[in-house]
Parts: sequence; structure tokens; C-alpha cells
Amino acid sequence: MTQQKPSNPYLVALNMLARRELCTAQVVNRLKLKGFCDKEIEPIIEKLQQEGAINDERTALENTHRFAHVKMYGRFRALKELKRIGINQKQSEAAVAHVYNELDEQVVMSLALARRLKGRIDSPEQFRRLFNYLLRQGFDRGMAISELKTLTSEPFDA
Repeated sequence: MTQQKPSNPYLVALNMLARRELCTAQVVNRLKLKGFCDKEIEPIIEKLQQEGAINDERTALENTHRFAHVKMYGRFRALKELKRIGINQKQSEAAVAHVYNELDEQVVMSLALARRLKGRIDSPEQFRRLFNYLLRQGFDRGMAISELKTLTSEPFDA
């Protein structure tokens, strides 16, 4: 049973955007997956950008806010995730600077750590696991070490 391609790419794109904020690259990729060609997609993207339905700066800010406040990512991970979804470097850096300058990244890291740690760090292995977790979450190495050292009973090295 083959699925028939939807007939109106503009309506398909609007339907996608009604569910969640998407960047240009995400809309283009999803329209291609629905079977539309570049010739059909380009004018639709232009129209959606002119109407304000697609705005990569707004999408970058919204995603960065979610990365910081919900997912508890550090700056480096937020930049990586924005790049992954298709936001350009300049817009990514501007969004990350805007969101992370309004909050204390140390607090975000403490909240991320609280998800994994109840109590104190009691072994070098636990210290290393938590350190690697914080690095994967996108926090600065030095900041992670100093935070973890405040939670240890004994001094451990990373």
C-alpha cells in the first residue's frame, strides 16, 4: 500500500508549524520526506518566512530556552543541538548568548547534577561518571570539576 503525496506543500508546512516551532532546515527536510521536490519547496519556504511562520532566530531562542531550562544543558551542548537541527552558527551563538547570559549556568549545572546525585559523592568511579555526564551535558570542564569537588567527602581527580 503506497502512501499518496499530499497535494499542497504550503498546507503541509503550515500543519507542521502548527504543532511546534521548526527552523527552515527542518521544514525543508520534512517536506522532502513527504515527497516534495526543491522546486516546490523553495517558494513555500520564502512565503512562510515572509509571513513570519518560519523564523530561525525565534526557533533558536525557543530551543535554547528549552535546552537550558528543561533539559539542563550547558552552553556547549546547546550550540551542538542547535547546529544539529539546522540553525546556522551566527544565530546559534546569538541565541545561546542571550539565554545563558540571563541565567546562572552554575545553577543549571547544579540542577542537572541533582537529577543524577542524591547525597554526596563517595567514590572515584562515581566522581568520574558524574564528571563525564556533566561534560556530555555541555558544561565547562573546570566548572564541572569545582562543582563536583564541593560534593565529595574525599578529594578525587577527574
